[in-house]
Amino acid sequence: MKKVLFGLMFACLLASAPAARAQDGSGASVSYTENVLAEEVGKEVLYRRALEWTESHFSYGPKTGAKADPAAGMVRVTGTGKVKPVATNGKEQEQTIRFDFVFRASDKGYEYSVGSFRLVPDPAKPDETVMLSDYIAKLAAERSNGKTFNDRRVTAQANNLASEAAMSFRSFMNTMPAAEESTVGIPANDKD
Repeated sequence: MKKVLFGLMFACLLASAPAARAQDGSGASVSYTENVLAEEVGKEVLYRRALEWTESHFSYGPKTGAKADPAAGMVRVTGTGKVKPVATNGKEQEQTIRFDFVFRASDKGYEYSVGSFRLVPDPAKPDETVMLSDYIAKLAAERSNGKTFNDRRVTAQANNLASEAAMSFRSFMNTMPAAEESTVGIPANDKD
């Protein structure tokens, strides 16, 4: 039953995600952004839930730059992932990328984004990064790109990472426990 529900949630997430943008190598940035209405829950509850996800369920480590502002309802963390362009001989060349997860709660719901992708060209210098869109443009300009299609490959891998992180977060937020056990299964306006 859980597999069926998870499959339905995944299908609904994909169907309701028009903000995800694919990149065609033209320099556009890879990102995922979504606004979710959740007026009945409250800003503080949404903030605490997002903070819990970034502290305990954010699986894109090592994570850095974690910041939380309860007054603003904002949570921010930088995650790490991998992309794998290939050499002309077909061997994968694993590269580290960093991205920002940003969450903002309001009284009407919340907004979150996965974006600001940056490549770490030298693993010995993890603080030195280049924008992923610049790296993809460089890949597109290489003579071997007609054979390797690295610009499209890296773009697809980064988009997949953004979608995966967004789906993980949204699934976590969708499984929010009820605020009070007595209201489970009872319509909110039937308080008789």
